[in-house]
Amino acid sequence: MAKFQYKLQSVLDIKQKLENQEKIAFGLASAKLQEEQEILQDLMIQKAGYDKQARKLVEGSINVREINVCRKAIETMKAKIRIQMMNVHRAEKQLELARRKLNEVMIERKTYEKLREKKFEEFKMELAYEEKKEVDELVSYTYHQNEK
Repeated sequence: MAKFQYKLQSVLDIKQKLENQEKIAFGLASAKLQEEQEILQDLMIQKAGYDKQARKLVEGSINVREINVCRKAIETMKAKIRIQMMNVHRAEKQLELARRKLNEVMIERKTYEKLREKKFEEFKMELAYEEKKEVDELVSYTYHQNEK
């Protein structure tokens, strides 16, 4: 019996490896985005702490030097937060790019898999046809042998 051999199997294997690589890249981009968001959240928590400290400094006896230090710390935190927001935005873009690449590679792999399935179905139909032809020949041969 004939064995099915897909001529583009090596291409399909390469597409599967590329897809696995893109999945890894997508996972790394997702982890990077998560990390950047956590850093942003920590900075916002620190800023909230400085804001709370500034309010306390204004309530009690006023120490101008401490208030100025606290105000500068708040301004510094605002600048860090802006920078971190840009980092988060950059990480989001990288994640979206990785998602697009992954989708493209998945579509290519699925296309080759569908083609393989189609070729396999054609192979099965051809095999069934050959089998039917052999059975017909055998029946015809036995019928002619019985007539003699």
